[in-house]
Amino acid sequence: MAIFRQYIAPLLVVLVFVFALVAVSARIFLPSDMAAPAPIEEVGISSQPTPVNLPPAVHTNS
Repeated sequence: MAIFRQYIAPLLVVLVFVFALVAVSARIFLPSDMAAPAPIEEVGISSQPTPVNLPPAVHTNS
């Protein structure tokens, strides 16, 4: 248990920190339009329009 507490756990913490640092720093190398946050509102036409001729969903009380 001492080996885990002294060597393995700190190594896991450092690896998670390094992975998060690399993931966040990768935005530097993205094109400027990809580094922007994702838009909240819908920007274009939906690729799959919702069908209007479907029957209503059946709800059962169970």
